[in-house]
Amino acid sequence: MSNPSQLRSLYRSLLRELPPRPLAPSTARSPLHQRLRQSFSSDAPNGNAVAQAEQLVQYLKAQRQYSILLERYNPGMNMDDEERTRLSARRVGMNMPKQYVEGGEKA
Repeated sequence: MSNPSQLRSLYRSLLRELPPRPLAPSTARSPLHQRLRQSFSSDAPNGNAVAQAEQLVQYLKAQRQYSILLERYNPGMNMDDEERTRLSARRVGMNMPKQYVEGGEKA
């Protein structure tokens, strides 16, 4: 797979799977992007390095898909217990009772 167009495609696939970078006023590349660019711009990457890069792309795609599915099927995963309990009660058609604290209503 030493064809330049295939290497460029592999490089772009790797960049697509990396987490998005925040928009910054400077257009400087991150150290990871610089390292990837250097490794792909070398004269002739060996077959082993190309195979490892392809495997890395597959791994990153699987990790992204895993996190998407985890969020989809466990929507309360990142909520605190109180919020999760409130939403569970709403799911079965109930509302949680209002809690009162000294000095006023909590909500």
